[in-house]
Amino acid sequence: MSGSICLRCLARPAVGTLEQSSLRITAQATAAFSTSAALEANSAVKKKSVAVAKPGRGANASFSKQGKLRKGQAGGRTGKPPGEGERKAMRKRVVLSNTNAVEVQGLDNLSAANIHDAAIEGQVLGLSNEVIDALRATEAFKPTQGWSLFRRPATLVRKETAELARLMQEIEAKKTSVRRVMYGERGSGKSVLALQAKAMALLKGWIVVHIPEAKELILGNSSYAPSNEPGVYNQPHFTAALLAQIAKANHTVLSKLRLSQKHELSIPVQQNISLDRFAMMGAQDPEIACEIYNALWAELTAPSKDGEGLSRPPVVFTIDSVAHIMRDSAYMNPDVQPIHAHDLAIVKHFFSLLSGKQTLPNGGMIFAADSGSNRPSIPGFDHAVARNAALAQKKEVPQWDPWVKVDQRTIDVLNGVDVWQIKGLSREEARSIMEYYAKSGMLRQTVNDNLVAEKWTLSGGGIVGELEKGTVKTRI
Repeated sequence: MSGSICLRCLARPAVGTLEQSSLRITAQATAAFSTSAALEANSAVKKKSVAVAKPGRGANASFSKQGKLRKGQAGGRTGKPPGEGERKAMRKRVVLSNTNAVEVQGLDNLSAANIHDAAIEGQVLGLSNEVIDALRATEAFKPTQGWSLFRRPATLVRKETAELARLMQEIEAKKTSVRRVMYGERGSGKSVLALQAKAMALLKGWIVVHIPEAKELILGNSSYAPSNEPGVYNQPHFTAALLAQIAKANHTVLSKLRLSQKHELSIPVQQNISLDRFAMMGAQDPEIACEIYNALWAELTAPSKDGEGLSRPPVVFTIDSVAHIMRDSAYMNPDVQPIHAHDLAIVKHFFSLLSGKQTLPNGGMIFAADSGSNRPSIPGFDHAVARNAALAQKKEVPQWDPWVKVDQRTIDVLNGVDVWQIKGLSREEARSIMEYYAKSGMLRQTVNDNLVAEKWTLSGGGIVGELEKGTVKTRI
């Protein structure tokens, strides 16, 4: 019995500890309005003082005069900070191949021989390595698109693609130009359709120019300076990068063309220099990039002549996210007022081509693609697109809301410009691309009428971006 009794239970409690606790509670309870003084006086545990090392050498070299850690030393971030432009490079990184995907057997490439073949409509065709390299140089591929899911880049020839091929045939025969603004729902395939236009143009030997993000023109992160034209501003470094893109993407064609005019330039230029080398001169020196750019376009839009290197092919000039250049930019004029995007030299040049003020004697296509994902609210631009669409369909023109502030320049610049609404795929086109998904091993379901009807309906009537999400980007 005595062994089972715990000796600790028979120990007498410490009187001193109980008395201190009771005194502390009593002192806290007697405070009428504030307990800060009582708590401070009776606190049993005091904070330990932290000794701050004095600045000096050796072990204390990482401390500043105020006794704080310097940036990058022990106690701060231990990882290596990203280099200049590294975040942007990762954000814009595009992967065009997936080695885990199954290679589709019998997949034909889009070529100059089958562009105008009616039998390819509704089929998925691959892109050759030469076309892929040229499109990559123009940054036509976007990271948000599903190129990284499949073995190699391939694209669906939809009815809008067949219409582009027909328009190109007319341009070559009649030397006409097509000027359009493409708009539609998010994921409807506007950027991919513009990519298909550039791919077919490259196969035909046309000149391709592309601005992948119009927002880059107005962010204010590039150098700018007044031009020779009053009220217009150049962007030397952006222009130099654009010239490098043009030279690289169109090297095969530009290397066979020669200068045909005399230009007043600040540097001497060889008379029979190729347009490829001429563009690279501006790409390597931003100080002369703007005058080289203007001279290059004067050469590309000059009438064709007989002789070696004097024939001029049609031109395709496209820009994506066009709504961003329908407002003020982040640049400032000498009066500290924002510069409108239309007062930037490259933007003004594009809209002169889009509106028809500057003609294309050898024919060409000017496309401005709207964005449905990263897009500012531009009421004037939306009204101009709706107005042009109503005029083309011979419907009643929508009235402008007088209570909404409008930028008249964004409306006037689209006068007479065709608008093209890109809608969803048909059921046959949806079935074709879903069969391509299944052959690539990315879609594990049997493609039948029920599955096609289900996915087509859930994708909002064949919106290709939503169809891709619901089939190959969603795992249950």
